[in-house]
Amino acid sequence: MARPKPELTLTADERSKLALWASRPKSTQRLALRARIVLACADEPSNKAVAARLGVCGATVGTWRARFVAQRLDGLTDDPRPGAPRTVTDVDVERVITRTLETKPPAATHWSTRGMAQATGLSQTAISRIWRAFGLKPHRADTFKLSTDPYFVEKVRDVVGLYLAPPERALVLAVDEKSQVQALDRTQPILPMTPGQAERGTPDYVRHGTTSLFAALDVATGRVIGKCHRRHRHQEFLRFLDHVDAAVATTPGTAIHLILDNYATHKTPAVQRWLLRHPAYHLHFIPTGSSWLNQVERFFAAITEKRIRRGAFQSVPALERAIAEYLAEHNKNPKPFAWVADADSILDRIKRVCKPTSDSGH
Repeated sequence: MARPKPELTLTADERSKLALWASRPKSTQRLALRARIVLACADEPSNKAVAARLGVCGATVGTWRARFVAQRLDGLTDDPRPGAPRTVTDVDVERVITRTLETKPPAATHWSTRGMAQATGLSQTAISRIWRAFGLKPHRADTFKLSTDPYFVEKVRDVVGLYLAPPERALVLAVDEKSQVQALDRTQPILPMTPGQAERGTPDYVRHGTTSLFAALDVATGRVIGKCHRRHRHQEFLRFLDHVDAAVATTPGTAIHLILDNYATHKTPAVQRWLLRHPAYHLHFIPTGSSWLNQVERFFAAITEKRIRRGAFQSVPALERAIAEYLAEHNKNPKPFAWVADADSILDRIKRVCKPTSDSGH
């Protein structure tokens, strides 16, 4: 005769908990399998049938059936593994976290692992592990800026609406100027990259003048209309608008929406008169202090990283030729930047930043 099996019945709470363990993504595979075995055993008295259904051996099913009957839910978890006892207690962890978040070291702006270890009496390795477990990085700092524009919400909805749902028969251009781009030349020749050695240049440089890059990014295609000017006034901005108007070549009835920042040259009477002569153009101003809302800034970051920052230019014309070459190469295969955040998600995130800022007492 077969060995009698212990009777296994589940309460409603136990069945709910086992179903959660069996399907929860964060459960370990061992615990999920044990939960599925017990759930199957509650409906099927035969260990062999449960083993065949779940693809495990019969002994495994028998083990976890018996463990559950004897210890219930606690029997499905692993016993504590042998090893040396903990030397860092929960109290020590709380003390380190509280001190990291709420205090500063004497005459310094942030804690280091060595400084915190000396202050708390723990090892530097323990401090590193605690910080890593809680995602604390005191050595790093980031920046933020909240706009004080009284029409911030309206402008965000206006600009983001153009990105996500532009009007019919409309061309949306993100326009801005990258001003004071310096033509810098190294004092000694740049040493090229070799196997095992990065490209090297001298830290000192010679200034040969500046130029300003006026750019209009077509947010639908990624194509960029660009022009360099030596000065950064409304006269140059008007000439750039003429350049854009000649370059777009739109069909009659197409509206052209320009997204701009609040720089004074964009709002002069001469610009207003130009707009009256070109009724197809409509200006949309981003909130003050919100350059992140203008997509052309992504293009400026790319050209700075890929062409300007590591370049060596012996004159301003050489710098302008390099910019023109980059624009031509970019426009051979342009790709739009993917804007995915809607206005509500942006405003909700800013609301979360505003709350601790307004509660700080500043």
